[in-house]
Amino acid sequence: MAIGSERYIAFTTYRKDGTAKSTAVWIADLDDGTVGFTTPSTSWKVKRLTNDDRVQLQPSDGRGRVKPGTEAVDGNAVVVAGADFDRVKAKIKAKYGYQFTLATIFAKVSGLFGRTDHTSDRAVIVTLST
Repeated sequence: MAIGSERYIAFTTYRKDGTAKSTAVWIADLDDGTVGFTTPSTSWKVKRLTNDDRVQLQPSDGRGRVKPGTEAVDGNAVVVAGADFDRVKAKIKAKYGYQFTLATIFAKVSGLFGRTDHTSDRAVIVTLST
């Protein structure tokens, strides 16, 4: 199964000291040999990607627990905005439907009540290693 068709993946980035840090994300195949997802520009994964663009993706559950019997895929990631963000957002919305809409509403409402605004305003596009 292609990584872009998975429901969740464990997305691993690397701290400055080389320590791996994983988090579960939704993923979409972008139909051009890349995969992507949306995220807030304030997220730690975005901050780590500014120092090191190496990433690893592996099928997981919604909590980031790797699925047994699956293999990790390496790649390089870039954080994007503008038209590229819109393209990734459209793919994620098409794949996840009402769940995407609910997550977006929840993020905006949380921001209204003084919690950190978790509205996605960036996308991460990953070019997978072959």
